[in-house]
Amino acid sequence: MDIPLLAGTISTVVFAVSNLPMLRKALRTRDVSSYSLPSMIMINAANVLYSLYVFTLPFGPIWGLHTFYLVSCGIMLVLCLRARRSAAAQRTGRSRRLRRVEPGADQLGERPQIEPGVVA
Repeated sequence: MDIPLLAGTISTVVFAVSNLPMLRKALRTRDVSSYSLPSMIMINAANVLYSLYVFTLPFGPIWGLHTFYLVSCGIMLVLCLRARRSAAAQRTGRSRRLRRVEPGADQLGERPQIEPGVVA
């Protein structure tokens, strides 16, 4: 094995292992609130474009590293999108639960009924 290939292999392993704790925590907790969605989108777009270059190179450690980045950044993007969708659904669902209007109440000039135990 020549020196550049050995250096590429070792650095690939180190880069991948250094990203595993972040990825493991994100998968375990599903808490990605500290990640910027626009940043995740840009990273994934850049990875897709960079793939056009990397996969034209001869097979080697760069393929492994780049594949790892593609997969891990894709997972992070999916988690960010799910978190955003879940947060939006909770906000919409919560606002609908705060006040329940009885049918026809708005037409009669009556005040909406507030559900018991819910603070408006």
